[in-house]
Amino acid sequence: MTDPTDVAGKLLRWHAERREFEPFAAQLGIADLSAAYDVQDLVVERRVGASGARPIGYKIGLTSPRMQQMCGVNSPLSGVILDKHVYRSGASVALSDFVHLGIEFEVAVRIGRDVEPDNLPADAGAARQFVDAICPAVELVDDRNADYAKGLDALSLAADNSWSAGVVLDDLQTTYPDPGDLAAEVFLNGETVDQGNSREALGHPFAPVVWLARHLAGRGRILRRGDVVMTGSIVRTRFPAAGEHYRMVLQGLGSVEVTITK
Repeated sequence: MTDPTDVAGKLLRWHAERREFEPFAAQLGIADLSAAYDVQDLVVERRVGASGARPIGYKIGLTSPRMQQMCGVNSPLSGVILDKHVYRSGASVALSDFVHLGIEFEVAVRIGRDVEPDNLPADAGAARQFVDAICPAVELVDDRNADYAKGLDALSLAADNSWSAGVVLDDLQTTYPDPGDLAAEVFLNGETVDQGNSREALGHPFAPVVWLARHLAGRGRILRRGDVVMTGSIVRTRFPAAGEHYRMVLQGLGSVEVTITK
């Protein structure tokens, strides 16, 4: 592979130039997911160093059949969330801050205690002991005008921090219903535009936590107390326009809202 440091530098330059996303892994010799995540680590490290931002958790993408079909990728991917890109429900988000903004509607969870590699949860039920709060959330992704019709590839997405560009969080709730079967309704300017269910995320929103804990353990890391985890979109990504207001209502859990500006 081309030196991972050089690949990370290219990626950051392409972002600065607002260059359209095209799969690049094969061209740059990224042969497997381990190498792709090595590049991701360097991209995040440089962003942290340049901005003073702090990693506060992870996004997990492509956890639903609809999203995997949309992107042509058949497995989940993870990226890192930085604190400078965290918004509260009701926030306004400017399109000009992104090359091409997509928004995804999800369940966010907060980790209540460290997930040690010798105590990894076996399933969603076992992961419950590690989660201390959840809430409705919106993930912000920047696909940089990717051409989905041409197909994407997991290695390029992973290296590019899985397009992580921010999150909008409602108040995290420490008392909540089992989130395994919660109906979701998405409103655009007050009108219903989509519906889904929390089980779209690998069958239960805590299942992606299991996947992430194992993924991190494989890279010598752990999920830590206080980490926020975005568990994956439960409806298809929407690409908003200026002036649009979105609200997702998650049965028994509340709602999250975001307004899109120029």
